[in-house]
Amino acid sequence: MPVHPLLGTASCAALLLLGAAAAAPSAAAAPSAPAEYVTVDPEAKIAADGTVTLTGTYRCVEATGKVYVSSSVNQSTPNLTYGIGGSVAVCDGAEHRWQNSGKAPQNTLAAGPAKVEATLLELRGSGLLLVPVPHAVSHHDVTLVES
Repeated sequence: MPVHPLLGTASCAALLLLGAAAAAPSAAAAPSAPAEYVTVDPEAKIAADGTVTLTGTYRCVEATGKVYVSSSVNQSTPNLTYGIGGSVAVCDGAEHRWQNSGKAPQNTLAAGPAKVEATLLELRGSGLLLVPVPHAVSHHDVTLVES
């Protein structure tokens, strides 16, 4: 068998392997987790008196002002949301848990599916004003469960 066709085939195979290796993403090039985020747990509590308790996690890295996790819930009426408390956030780069509780007007929320928006918001001083600076916002479908 002639040597030239074997060399050509081996060269093509080597080029294909090198091309595939170059095209394959390396571990170093893999996308990293977002630097800042806020999540909502898929199950929230609603008490007999209408108090809703939402929970989740957050991570933020740099802030010069106070940072808060705020949350709101919406159920059945698309343009009507109810604020459910707020809590102070710590922006040290670590993941933290948050919990907010609050009441909507009587008989407006019930056990069942709901939509929640959670916001990680910094109030940054700018002269005499406090400027709201969002660090992360997320929307989640949750289930309100009687507690």
